[in-house]
Amino acid sequence: MESAKQKLSDMASIAKERMVICEARAAEKAEQAMARTKEEEEIAHQRRKAKEAEAKMDMHIAKAAHAEEKLMAKQSHYNVSHGHLTHHAPVPAPAPVIGHGYRHNPPGVTSVPPAAYPPPPMEPHHHHTYGNV
Repeated sequence: MESAKQKLSDMASIAKERMVICEARAAEKAEQAMARTKEEEEIAHQRRKAKEAEAKMDMHIAKAAHAEEKLMAKQSHYNVSHGHLTHHAPVPAPAPVIGHGYRHNPPGVTSVPPAAYPPPPMEPHHHHTYGNV
C-alpha cells in the first residue's frame, strides 16, 4: 500500500516539475521575443535554466520525502509496545520542509530537514536473571 502511495506521490511531483518547466520555456520565449539585444536573450535563457533546476530540485526533495514517509510507515511497528517495554528509542518525526530554493524561506530557515539517521544510540539490553541471583 505504501509503495503505491509513494509511486502516486512521485508521479504527482514529476508532473508538477514538468508543468513548471513548460511554464519556464514559455516565459523564455516571450522574453526572447521582447528582447532587443543578445544579452537580454541570454538573460532570458539563464532564467529558464534556473527555473528548471529549481523545479528538478523540488521534485527530488519531494521524492525523498515520499521515500522517508514510506520508510517511517514501514518501521512504525518496531516502536509499538505489545505488553512489554520496548528497548528501541522512538524514531523522531522529520522536520517539515517550509520552502525550496531562492527566496522561498524566511530568513534563517533552511529547506533541508535535519537528518533523522543514524538513529540515536540505543541503550544496552538489560538481561534479567529470574531467581538465579
